[in-house]
Amino acid sequence: MANKKCTSCSAPLAEEGATAFGCPACGVEINRCYRCREQSLPYICPKCGFTGP
Repeated sequence: MANKKCTSCSAPLAEEGATAFGCPACGVEINRCYRCREQSLPYICPKCGFTGP
């Protein structure tokens, strides 16, 4: 995950606790850093515009 960036804040995903999952609406990979996950910061899918916590 070191080369990937958080979909919410663009931080590199080298830290422990980061995750990647498919967008619930279209399946495009969403990447989340530990900080954004813990704070439930919103993300927007770059392909379909789906917004999630």
